[in-house]
Amino acid sequence: MRQVLTVLFYFAAFTTALPSLPTTHYKQRSTKDAKVLILGGGVAGVIAARTLYHEGIDDFLIIEARNELGGRMQNYTIGVPGKQYTVELGANWIQGTQTDNGPANPILALARKHHVKNQYSDLDGSVTIYDHNGSKDYRAILNTSIYQFTRIIAVAGERVKTQQVDLSLRSAYGIAGATPKNLYEAACQYYQVDWVRMQVFFLLDFFILLIITTTHPIDAQPPDRSSWIASAWNNNFTFNTNMSGFSDENNLCIDQRGFKTIIQAEAADFLQPDQVSLYSVVTTIAYDRDGVTVTLENGTDLTADYVLCTFSLGVLQYGDIAFKPALPSWKVEAIQSMVMMAVYADKERGRYPIWQSLDHVKFFPGSGLIFVTVTGDFSLRIEGMRDSDVQEEVMEVLRAMYPNTTIPDPVAFHPKRWNADPLFRGSYSNWPPSFLPGHSGNLRATVDKRLWFADEATSLKYFGFLHGAYFEGLNAGEEIAKCIKGFACTARTHLDSVLDASPYPFVSITP
Repeated sequence: MRQVLTVLFYFAAFTTALPSLPTTHYKQRSTKDAKVLILGGGVAGVIAARTLYHEGIDDFLIIEARNELGGRMQNYTIGVPGKQYTVELGANWIQGTQTDNGPANPILALARKHHVKNQYSDLDGSVTIYDHNGSKDYRAILNTSIYQFTRIIAVAGERVKTQQVDLSLRSAYGIAGATPKNLYEAACQYYQVDWVRMQVFFLLDFFILLIITTTHPIDAQPPDRSSWIASAWNNNFTFNTNMSGFSDENNLCIDQRGFKTIIQAEAADFLQPDQVSLYSVVTTIAYDRDGVTVTLENGTDLTADYVLCTFSLGVLQYGDIAFKPALPSWKVEAIQSMVMMAVYADKERGRYPIWQSLDHVKFFPGSGLIFVTVTGDFSLRIEGMRDSDVQEEVMEVLRAMYPNTTIPDPVAFHPKRWNADPLFRGSYSNWPPSFLPGHSGNLRATVDKRLWFADEATSLKYFGFLHGAYFEGLNAGEEIAKCIKGFACTARTHLDSVLDASPYPFVSITP
């Protein structure tokens, strides 16, 4: 494990800077439709294409199902005539920015390059707290919860040094004597563990109230479904500068062009019109040792020497795309083994617990814009409800938080259901306790040296983060370029079987 982390530290150090323009151009073109088909025009796909371009390779084609590049970076305009705001439905933070002159998060570097407006968001220092009867002072409990999480992360590091097995975060809290014993402790634990950008947006301005809801059911999971050790390294490699992290700060995108601007503007620097195909939904990927054929929903067949799949993990899990032949069992197991501000304490854990106001002098002053967070099973429940019923529940909670204030019904409401969207099937990934490092390696491993995979979910260190998708797209582009140029094309190796950490106590458990 230490050797792997050392290599990854070096990888992060030399890939953070934005690359220079290519100095040579690779002239040998494929007899197929393209040398490389890049499936998906999100961060991983565009950065992989940019990497090929900087390697002098322009014989590639990005296949994107939507009408624009950006992947899960999507926004929505909410408001009434004369008072409208662009808000993010998917990714909206640069998580881990930069400390002094240290390495910058590559997403921050892109935002700076393309002048995408973002603002520091003090997630822990500006929290107000409520329960179902209104304002309630349990800040001391929240501070204790923050300390407990920090301590649990530190203990995970000790377990790695002694090679102890991974457990769930729920087990970690129990071992630390920090199992929540009341609704306030449960709400504060939710804030530390479950909350990962699942939003319900409001616009509240005296007598105007507008709402957007977004649910991210696959990724942000309760403690019993999250790995203790992977959660620790995922946190530290992004936020802890002593572990080569960027910083412990988060910046919220408030650019009215949308957060997707960072990837669209970057693509505009090198991408030609004939190198991207929009409105192109992939249905089948046929592959062998000689190449790959991709079939689109309209019946078009596209051939290539290599294919890079940057689909979200949820799309692969749902089986929306047919692989011919079927993916090998080691790949299927890896795919299926991973899972895709104010604090409000409710009697039911996860019931609209995290609220954030954007009506702030540094965000959208005077907007009245608020959003509330839901995750996991509760968000799946919401996805199955009518918009009007979700709105009614949200308003019930908001009015309970402010029992002495008359809060009007909204004049606008917008739900974003990530799990139901066949192009995404969730928002981003989470590492469960049963998901082992061998599974992570298999998730990103190539099949027959022709079929490549890159997404935030394939990132060992940065799963769930935008910069995870960035680094994975960058690495895939570099490795595919080696294959095209005839250098050592080793591809990414896999394990035929991911084995248990120690032998089972029984030779047989079946007749």
